[in-house]
Amino acid sequence: MVATKTKKLGQILVDAKKITDEQLELALREQRQTGEKLGAIFQRLGICTEKDIARVLAGQAGVSYVSLADEWIEREAVDAVPAELAEKHRLIPISLKENTLVVAMSNPLDLDTIDALGRLTGRYVEVVHATETDVQEALLKYHGAPGDLDADLQEAIEAARRAADAGTALGEADSPYVRLVDLIIRKAIEDGATDIHVEPEEKVVRTRYRIDGRLVQGPFLATQLRSIVVTRIKIMAGLNISNTRVPQDGRIRYKLGNRVLDLRVSTFPTVYGETVVARVLDKQNLVFGLEKLGMDKEMLAKFREDISRPHGIVLVTGPTGSGKTTTLYSALTYLNNPDTKIITLEDPVEYELPVISQAQVKPEQDFTFASGLRAILRQDPDILLVGEIRDGETAGLAIRAALTGHLVFSTLHTNAATGAIPRLLDMGIEPFLLSATLAGVLAQRLVRRVCPVCRVRQEPTDEQVRLLRLDEVEGEPSFTVGKGCPQCRDTGYSGRLPVFEYLPVDQEIRSLVSEGRDTDAIAANAVARGMTTLRDDAVAKLCAGKTSLTEAVRVVS
Repeated sequence: MVATKTKKLGQILVDAKKITDEQLELALREQRQTGEKLGAIFQRLGICTEKDIARVLAGQAGVSYVSLADEWIEREAVDAVPAELAEKHRLIPISLKENTLVVAMSNPLDLDTIDALGRLTGRYVEVVHATETDVQEALLKYHGAPGDLDADLQEAIEAARRAADAGTALGEADSPYVRLVDLIIRKAIEDGATDIHVEPEEKVVRTRYRIDGRLVQGPFLATQLRSIVVTRIKIMAGLNISNTRVPQDGRIRYKLGNRVLDLRVSTFPTVYGETVVARVLDKQNLVFGLEKLGMDKEMLAKFREDISRPHGIVLVTGPTGSGKTTTLYSALTYLNNPDTKIITLEDPVEYELPVISQAQVKPEQDFTFASGLRAILRQDPDILLVGEIRDGETAGLAIRAALTGHLVFSTLHTNAATGAIPRLLDMGIEPFLLSATLAGVLAQRLVRRVCPVCRVRQEPTDEQVRLLRLDEVEGEPSFTVGKGCPQCRDTGYSGRLPVFEYLPVDQEIRSLVSEGRDTDAIAANAVARGMTTLRDDAVAKLCAGKTSLTEAVRVVS
């Protein structure tokens, strides 16, 4: 783009306050070693996202930036431009407004292509800027395969059933079974699923996708496809296909267009055969960065201060699937510097982080959190991440690490931030040791985000007012809910966002912990001095129109 010819990308981002001088220096050091493009390094290091860069460059070019995930793309507009031309020049038409064709381009300064579009369509072309990834995903959705994906999937199911009835074995890459599994995975990715479930039952094989935290019914498969589909997935994941009686774990690197995704595969034997769950890990859509987590400014400032301490323990609590890993990785990314040694011990390693030593526990080889933590302390680390504190031995070692000058991050499964304290005490940690080492506890949940395309106003019920204490909210907030549209698959929601509660462990809280005071007393003290609770943060995001009344109630109930 023109802007990058007169001023380098790194300086543009520094001037726009998207990155700091120190982050630019870190990326430049990495570039000198790897030779990668600077923009790719910024994304890989978690310093900023492709969308951050696109917004800044769009402003430099004098055009608007759009996120295609939030745009309703009109089929009539897409059909106005030949697929070959759109794919060649990385563009996607998104709407027709009378005599104007609005086109999203990854290179909005390609004037020759803009002129060609005007001549081809006979319309004025209004250009907006979108990331190359967004454009390619839209092209894949509208031009990636002949026909509708759902129709292709049903056709593949029928073809695979006929092949199974004919006794056709699982063979070459172009077999109907291979195509069927490929389309099941593609369907999940295009719908934004985080997990794919393949579940054998007595008379059918059920597939389900977890989308925005909820399981959504996928296609049903005939029982004769049960072992074939599972075997194909196990081959892709590098698992033992002859062993069907014990659980197995593996990984699939799946390429979809320009994207490469990791699928973490788990098999489990049931009475009707092996069930398979594949966790979809999309590195390109993962956003690391403290400022991108969604904390309010005051909470973010305090959290950033506490994780910058030279030693202590910082815990993140919440149920499985509440975004704890993303929060911890964001903290590590913030602290990641060439002069800092960071080691992680995880189960499993979900995403690979640069300049950080990551290890995965293997209990079957006696490599547990406890044994791994003892070994890590001999590796001269500055910062440690222990995936989860599950027992007293691991908790004791984490305390010892914090006492000997290390900063330790870990997770616990508790309902609230203050719940971490009695949990650790129950594991046998002495109150005076806990008060001396605990720096802060962050609790979090995920709520569904209201679809921006079909949102409408919603009035709260009396019960919702009571549970959320909406009568205490200042002003006259407007609550919204999605009524359902094709963009959100008629669910009314699109994506998720976190809700936080942070307990900074200051001197007053330390005294209460040392005295052995109960959770209620500690929570009351923290709230009286301004701690934002899960309810407070949920109501704040509700009043901002980001989530719905139903989702906010789910956090506090």
